[in-house]
Amino acid sequence: MRRKPIKLKRVYDRPDPEDGLRVLVDGLWPRGMSRHAASADLWLKEAAPSSALRRWYGHDPRRWNAFRQRYRAELEGRPAILDLLDDLRRRSPLTLLFGARDEARNNAVVLREMLDKPGASR
Repeated sequence: MRRKPIKLKRVYDRPDPEDGLRVLVDGLWPRGMSRHAASADLWLKEAAPSSALRRWYGHDPRRWNAFRQRYRAELEGRPAILDLLDDLRRRSPLTLLFGARDEARNNAVVLREMLDKPGASR
């Protein structure tokens, strides 16, 4: 089966039928968001950065490159999570949901980079 492209979307944005499988990849449930409103098919907390890394990063753009490197290292230690997400994207369109305001610098961006990197087919 071919791997389908992975979309990224803020959990606060309206769900779309083209989202396919919607997977929340944050370790904390988004503030003010009900389970129904999130329309997440799966909450994969294990794919989120560690609490220590999340707190250290604090969405400070100056720490983005270091955060990416540290989070990638964490993900490399969790091959089962990457394998699961890769398998899901082979079965259905996949949208990774995140709560961060910064759509260009968040954990879902790094996660998609890891899943899309050449040679990442598992």
